[in-house]
Amino acid sequence: MSTSQLPDPKDRPARLTVGVVGAGRVGPALAASLQLAGHRPVAVSGVSDASRRRAALMLPDVPLVPPAEVLDRADLVLLTVPDDTLPGLVEGLAETGAVRPGQLLVHTSGRYGAKVLDPALRAGALPLALHPAMTFTGTPVDVQRLAGCSFGVTAPDELRMAAEALVIEMGGEPEWIAEERRPLYHAALALGANHLVTLVAQSMELLRSAGVEAPDRMLGPLLGAALDNALRSGDAALTGPVARGDAGTVAAHVTELRKHAPQTVAGYLAMARATADRALAHGLLKPELAEDLLGVLANGTDGPHGADGTKGDAG
Repeated sequence: MSTSQLPDPKDRPARLTVGVVGAGRVGPALAASLQLAGHRPVAVSGVSDASRRRAALMLPDVPLVPPAEVLDRADLVLLTVPDDTLPGLVEGLAETGAVRPGQLLVHTSGRYGAKVLDPALRAGALPLALHPAMTFTGTPVDVQRLAGCSFGVTAPDELRMAAEALVIEMGGEPEWIAEERRPLYHAALALGANHLVTLVAQSMELLRSAGVEAPDRMLGPLLGAALDNALRSGDAALTGPVARGDAGTVAAHVTELRKHAPQTVAGYLAMARATADRALAHGLLKPELAEDLLGVLANGTDGPHGADGTKGDAG
């Protein structure tokens, strides 16, 4: 059957009406993805002008209504609000009677599992935690990025199949996360993805200061290869002056960073120490070279050697 013969999603009977509470970057993208799977978005809530514009872009013709009305209209409700807001929102919706028995209530927080939805569960809702391990832009490209995206799934055992089915319908890959492991799971993702943005942004700023006109073009191939190597080989992919034990080079780095970008020194030293520990543990950093290197990192200065690798005056 050719793609031209496939039925338009608009022509298929909708199985669930979908509502979104919190039109941030995540909710509209998930609702749009569910729409492609045959479900029907019917209501969205958003407070800020940016949220309203995002809802209009991603979910055109879907009315903007208060959160309680979203729950009144929808069989499946996506609670896509900041982590710290979620518990209070759930309690408030349950206390005001907005939650209906049999209603699927889905939150997308990485930090929380299904227990944060207990107030809604007591009101008869069906609680699901579906966290997409993806960074979102708030534009239609997010729907495409969900294809093959892993979701951290937590739900009561009797709802596990329903949760995983929804993820698959959005094009994602369900990964079961135990309730008590959700904070650790989320910390791992934040460590890798959120901190990566900071590291790349700092690297680009430093390259501009060094005279590089197109730091993004320079870093693209390098970082792409480093990420691919790390995902394939783990710690065996470690390279660079820390893994080699080049204490003089690391000391020179610290000296230059103190002159030109002192706000980056603490992060550089912390990551270099972590890299040295991993390189030592995996036999990449020779113990006889580690002493001077660790001295530089401990002192946060030129350490036992000058920036050119020669003995300093403080020996």
